[in-house]
Amino acid sequence: MNPRWLLVTVAVLVLAPPVLGQEKKDKKELRWGTDPTGGGPYIYKDDPNGPYVGFEVEFAEYLAKKLGRTSTPVEAEWSTLPELLDKPNTGEKGIDIVLNGYEARDDLRQKYAATVPYYQYRLQLVARKDDDSASGWADLGPKKLRIGVLEGSVAFDYCNKRYPGQVVPNKDVATMFNAVADRTHADVTVQDNPACVFYVADPKYKDKFKLVADGRQPGAYLIYLRKDDKALLDGINDAIKEGLKDGTLRKIYQKYGIWNADQEWLCKELTGDFPPDDDAGIERTGRGGAGSVWALIPQLLRAAGMTIFLAVASFPLAMFAGVIIAIGRVYGPGWIKFPFAVFVEVIRGTPLLLQLYFLFFILPKQFPVLALDPIYIGILGLAINYAAYEAENYRAGIQSIPKGQLEAALALGMSPFTAIRTVIVPQAVRVVIPPVTNDFIALFKDTSVCSVILITELTRKYNELYNFNRDLVVELAFITAGLYLLMSYPLSVVARVLERRMGASAAGCHR
Repeated sequence: MNPRWLLVTVAVLVLAPPVLGQEKKDKKELRWGTDPTGGGPYIYKDDPNGPYVGFEVEFAEYLAKKLGRTSTPVEAEWSTLPELLDKPNTGEKGIDIVLNGYEARDDLRQKYAATVPYYQYRLQLVARKDDDSASGWADLGPKKLRIGVLEGSVAFDYCNKRYPGQVVPNKDVATMFNAVADRTHADVTVQDNPACVFYVADPKYKDKFKLVADGRQPGAYLIYLRKDDKALLDGINDAIKEGLKDGTLRKIYQKYGIWNADQEWLCKELTGDFPPDDDAGIERTGRGGAGSVWALIPQLLRAAGMTIFLAVASFPLAMFAGVIIAIGRVYGPGWIKFPFAVFVEVIRGTPLLLQLYFLFFILPKQFPVLALDPIYIGILGLAINYAAYEAENYRAGIQSIPKGQLEAALALGMSPFTAIRTVIVPQAVRVVIPPVTNDFIALFKDTSVCSVILITELTRKYNELYNFNRDLVVELAFITAGLYLLMSYPLSVVARVLERRMGASAAGCHR
């Protein structure tokens, strides 16, 4: 390898974000699971390089203060947040609470403890301002309008039952609003009213949206936590009631424009009284953005560093395991060939996402000792997945070597192990350089799947910045694609150089 590229790789690894869980943390934390890609008013950024803001951010800070802790958001995909509570330990391997617009759901309340409501919401119908096809809920069915909803939410269940075949689910609230704004994929969207208030008022959309008809299906946001964490449950419940009664939560909600009559009712229901009506000193938040894509590049570079770290750390393990499996399948006895063959077929026949999910969420439940930090699970999962593909590459390379070469090596007195190691494998490596290089390049892109286990790499960071800076979507897409190209193209160059050198070496040996 060119020494310059080696130095660049080392520099990137040194400058890459610290491994998750190695930062020094305050011992008394309130670790709350959230998904910032969902956007405002729950959790978002006014300043792309600044801290998160949002009514749930301030709410979490209020709870942490009341509990004598520090607020620590833990980022993960919205749909998997409750399962982080199933991790055997808290600290760096899990969360204390789920706080991200989670509705009161029977399935979750059976498995986890739930607090009293901290916000009362309704489902709201939103359409384009210049679209008269949706004047109310009654138009959705007869006109067969496409309805964008958040996957796994109450809105998804509500619309799926009433308008079958019209629902367009997505994991991202902001993407659904963007689809309606651009007239792509969805004609209207049904979301919880806090999100609707936020996006309808967002100047980035330049008055593109309108609220249609009254809200429906009233419900409540709850905080979920472990059933055995009774002290924390009681502390949060007391803090919510106190915050409603003394007007603290009213001020937070008014700041983000989401205080309404439903919250008055919630306060009366939980405390028996209405909160003080004091608007003094309340400032509405802005809808800031980067303004320039240059301000976002440092975040993308740090995320690219994590992508490189995952790829560089996992692929050598995959190659080593692939060689062992390939040799076992070609030269091993039947009791080795069979399990190796099963491993290859199972791994190649199941998605990488499912494998990471199994390693991070399911396996530690049965074997708590395997509850590793997310970064190690990411490396291990990628290595296991690609080991199956590398095994097939090396098996094909080994089988392409004439059998006479192994027989000749054995006739010269070499042991089978020595003959395979010094004669067969080196030749097979020359044959498989192109497919192995292709797999390494593909691995850079597959690291994006690791976002499901709390790892923020390049694709997840792009999604986050895209939601907060939609006026820079083209620039962000080009820069992100360019970073992937910069990471993968040098590998193609190195592969071609190795092919030429090893090809020349092989030709010299034949002469």
